Amino acid sequence: MHNHTIKALSALLQSKQVSATELAKDYLARIAASDINAFLHVDPELTLAQAAAADARLATGKAGPLTGVPMAHKDIFVTKGWRSTAGSHMLANYTSPFDATVVERLSAAGMVNLGKLNCDEFAMGSSNENSAFGAVKNPWDKRAVPGGSSGGSAAAVAARLAPAATGTDTGGSIRQPAAFCGITGIKPTYGRVSRYGMIAYASSLDQGGVFAQSAEDCALMLNEMIGFDERDSTSLTVEQGNHKEDLTRDLHQPLAGLRIGVPKEYFGEGLAADVEAAVRAALAQFVQLGATLVDISLPKTALSIPTYYIIAPAEASSNLSRFDGVRYGHRAAAYSDLNDMYKKTRAEGFGAEVQRRIMVGTYVLCHGYYDAYYVKAQQIRRLIANDFQAAFREHCDVIMGPVAPSVAWDLGDKANDPVANYLADIFTLSTSLAGLPGMSIPCGFGQGEKNSQRPVGLQIIGNYFGEAKLLNIAHQFQQATDWHTRAPANV
Repeated sequence: MHNHTIKALSALLQSKQVSATELAKDYLARIAASDINAFLHVDPELTLAQAAAADARLATGKAGPLTGVPMAHKDIFVTKGWRSTAGSHMLANYTSPFDATVVERLSAAGMVNLGKLNCDEFAMGSSNENSAFGAVKNPWDKRAVPGGSSGGSAAAVAARLAPAATGTDTGGSIRQPAAFCGITGIKPTYGRVSRYGMIAYASSLDQGGVFAQSAEDCALMLNEMIGFDERDSTSLTVEQGNHKEDLTRDLHQPLAGLRIGVPKEYFGEGLAADVEAAVRAALAQFVQLGATLVDISLPKTALSIPTYYIIAPAEASSNLSRFDGVRYGHRAAAYSDLNDMYKKTRAEGFGAEVQRRIMVGTYVLCHGYYDAYYVKAQQIRRLIANDFQAAFREHCDVIMGPVAPSVAWDLGDKANDPVANYLADIFTLSTSLAGLPGMSIPCGFGQGEKNSQRPVGLQIIGNYFGEAKLLNIAHQFQQATDWHTRAPANV
């Protein structure tokens, strides 16, 4: 049962061949037996109560396509009744009194929450090794990282501990773990999914998205997640009147005439040969499906790393100032005065990577450095966005390339080298800085340096509000290949 897609599970539920309660129990048993550390909080009582409610709705014959389907939330979305920790000691025992909009909407659709998923602390990381509650293991090879920051989400779907999971993407934190774990993941256009109730890292970059086995499953999930939210001042909408957009509408459209931009900057020095071979083979498959490859240039790609690591830490410094031991979260047990309490609370509550980014962000926002660093980074951000717009306007309909320069590395390999971790995001950061939609789909395997099969992801980048087109392209590829159906040997 656990190898079924969302669409297949929905059909079984609607035809009464299985109940939501039976499904939930099956997945809870798998989670309990798992050793990859993907889940931070599981509460069978809460899960089975939701499953019973879904069964009651299914019995009326008026259930929606997601009613009774299990899923899990990245522990960056606050969830009423569940611990919401952001992978940090600072919020180790925090239980939210309300649901994030994403949680609220998926619950309203009848989905059954299996629990909260491990992640890099406050979504800061590329390997899920920055979690205060231990690293997640990649189910394809438990020596390897699952990617980050949404590593728990990607690993849970790959290990078939949940058919789908939510995630967040600030600089690649959905696309990169999806690639490393061999599943499908999509980051929508910035503003498409409400950030209300999503614990903030970098507010102008954070965007919720979804992991699943297939593009079709991602479309079904996103249909419920997208839409305007008045509680989020950055929320956008493209809805027409009372008609909500259907992201499954173009799934079966042929790809004849599609122009695929292939940036030369994504295939230069630093790209592993095994990754390039898998991506090139995927591009050749698209040619067989009727698409045309067009060589393009995104000349500001190399500037995305310094630009991101100025803007994101600056916003993190501001957002995380609220964790001071006064209102909620961790507070130091012993201190001499208020200032001492602030310092000890934050030193104890935040991990090393979070402290590093707060310090960098505070520095670039200081008087005398704001114009030289933060303002300049925002200007370069606009140039990066302009590169994409020039490519879409003059040369191509979508852009494709690798998600990461290599397959997943081993746990601990880059733990003492934060810059090496940052460089792993070279192909995903510019998309986030521009606010564009992007996704990763499985397209093969590489050997890496450990002579083991580790997944490779193909990145597909679209123009603003182009999610339906991206999902169509991914779905057509997945109809012609079987990479997305493959699961780790121990699953």
